[in-house]
Amino acid sequence: MQQHAIAPAVVLRGEGAWQEALPALQNLSRHPLLLGRSEATRSLREQLAADLSQRDLAVTSAELEHDCCESDLARISQILSTSGCDAVVAAGGGKVLDAGKLLAHRHGLACVTVPTSAATCAGWTALANIYSAEGAFEGDVALDRCPDLLVFDHALVRQAPPRTLASGIADAMAKWYEASVSSGASSDGLVQQAVQMARVLRDQLLLEAKDAMANPGGEAWVRVAEASGLTAGLIGGIGGARCRTVAAHAVHNGLTQLHASHSHLHGEKVGFGILVQLRLEEVIGGNRLAGQARRQLLPFFQELGVPVSLEELGLKQASLSALQEVAAFACRPESDLHHLPFAVQPSDVLAALVSTTTSSEAQLQASQA
Repeated sequence: MQQHAIAPAVVLRGEGAWQEALPALQNLSRHPLLLGRSEATRSLREQLAADLSQRDLAVTSAELEHDCCESDLARISQILSTSGCDAVVAAGGGKVLDAGKLLAHRHGLACVTVPTSAATCAGWTALANIYSAEGAFEGDVALDRCPDLLVFDHALVRQAPPRTLASGIADAMAKWYEASVSSGASSDGLVQQAVQMARVLRDQLLLEAKDAMANPGGEAWVRVAEASGLTAGLIGGIGGARCRTVAAHAVHNGLTQLHASHSHLHGEKVGFGILVQLRLEEVIGGNRLAGQARRQLLPFFQELGVPVSLEELGLKQASLSALQEVAAFACRPESDLHHLPFAVQPSDVLAALVSTTTSSEAQLQASQA
């Protein structure tokens, strides 16, 4: 028996979706907790709170001080316990959405996610990532269900910095590069279909990302933003736990152990992780097509502004011991990296971390040396 939390109960998407969502939100809650974090979106959240109040909802506001971490969760749990809130409305980026989902899960409350960027698909999924107060990845928590309501308002998402969409594109593209490796040979029909959806998603992003970035709000932008914020989550829901992340996200998790990487977005680290995974497939797995894919992605990511090297991640000065820490974390026994079809050691990851932009000619010379 397999259980799949495939999708939110209701998804409202498009220009003005927030206003359209208010009646549905009223049906879910009389006293919502409005959760956010960043100073950049505070005025936006104040408007959301005002809209809720105009609907005669008693709004309690709370803000994360860090990422989705247990100290913040404990503090906000106390607010939930004493305020009588009956729902969590999480409005923000991926870590806010994860925190909102996890709080609703732990308290048995209705959950509403309102992404303010297309940087991740966290508004969709039944999963929450836990970080330390310092921003280091610690683990993930599978939730019983996806949110009760997902509001993907194009006007809210469009106001986010362009960098967030580029990050979301990279994160969404990882679905193909990871699922095809971990699940490409699966005999499970739903998993097969999820893998093929991931391929179509990658192809659409390769074709339309440039146009989307150049014309916010245009037709390509809508398709790419929804692909990053919605479709990527659907693929994870249909594929379930068997349609796994592999090395790209494992590398992200390792990079978060270094404080110097925290200025970069989740998808930026995942995008770099794709290049690391392809390098591992190329060198350790002997897969020439992986090398070709890596060389295809390099100019694409560079055009989007997604980091393709340790230097671009701000880790040029990282010590050998720091990079060894990244590699060791990525190779933890419970790491998804081990869904690669070959054994990988921390030393292999370390070598891949420093050679994401290596040309095929250099690789050939090295192999012949």
